[in-house]
Amino acid sequence: MFKSATLKLTVWYVIILVSISLLFSVVIYSIALSEVGARITNLQQSTPAIFPGDSAVFNIIREAQIHEAESSLIGALIITNLVIWFAGGFGSYYLARRTLRPIEEAHEAQSKFTSDASHELRTPLASMKIELEVALRDPSITKNEMRELLDSNLEEVNRLTKLSHTLLQLSRLDHANIVRENIELSGMTAMVIERFNKMQPRIVLRNRRKVHVLANDSNVEELLTILIDNALKYSPSDTTVHVTLLKQRQMSGFQVVNEGEGIPPETLPHIFNRFYRADASRTGSAKNGYGLGLSLAKKIVELHGGELTVSSAVNQMTTFQVLLPNIRRTPPKLPQIPGRTKFL
Repeated sequence: MFKSATLKLTVWYVIILVSISLLFSVVIYSIALSEVGARITNLQQSTPAIFPGDSAVFNIIREAQIHEAESSLIGALIITNLVIWFAGGFGSYYLARRTLRPIEEAHEAQSKFTSDASHELRTPLASMKIELEVALRDPSITKNEMRELLDSNLEEVNRLTKLSHTLLQLSRLDHANIVRENIELSGMTAMVIERFNKMQPRIVLRNRRKVHVLANDSNVEELLTILIDNALKYSPSDTTVHVTLLKQRQMSGFQVVNEGEGIPPETLPHIFNRFYRADASRTGSAKNGYGLGLSLAKKIVELHGGELTVSSAVNQMTTFQVLLPNIRRTPPKLPQIPGRTKFL
């Protein structure tokens, strides 16, 4: 589809280029011949004794000069137009490809996203359908068996609800106009950690320094939740997850560090892709999610103009680091004290 569109766009570019070049050629041809005729006329008027107005010799020379100029001009215009059309054809194809490339990439990403989402939705729906069909065909099913079936279906419904919620968040963030405010990160981090520790008390906040960022409150909370949940999911249950607050001159944020099997180098560049799951390196079958959490985290950080980095290796610590812009403040004008350096 895009190859055909590229060729059509190239043809239109070439048609426009040819039309413009032919128009300019006609204009240049007319102006040049008029200029040649005017110069020859001026030559006759400046030398009337040599070439009188009715001189046959002058008329022959005049016609010869005009014919020679006409031939040279036509030849030059033909060569110039051929060069322009040849170079313009390649240039038009390049511009057409460059124009359509972002659309093609967006279309491919959307198609892949739709395909992956359909696959993820189809799996739990197929499981629910099979369980229900088996239950309906079994006349001797007991109440306890029916309860187990409903519990299983409820689990699948909860997974689908979580998937649809995450997809909706990603869709909204793709067209988001977020409202930023001054957020005190240490308090929010402690709140999120406390919520997780009620279920798995193995998260430690290493420092409680006052850290402010310019960000959206709900987005930052979602970001903390995703990264801490990811660290808990892919680390042994007897290990500790460490969260450290960071403060730099222009940006502030946090680190989430966990032990575990780590991430191999060939997998590391892809972990933020939608629906990507590093099954061989970090997940067991019971731990598989939808591969959307880190993609959502990356999108949140990008919308805030921040940085999200990860460092890991096989059987080593995995560290996710988030840096978000600080609050921009106008520092007060303080008197300078000789011999003392002021740090802001």
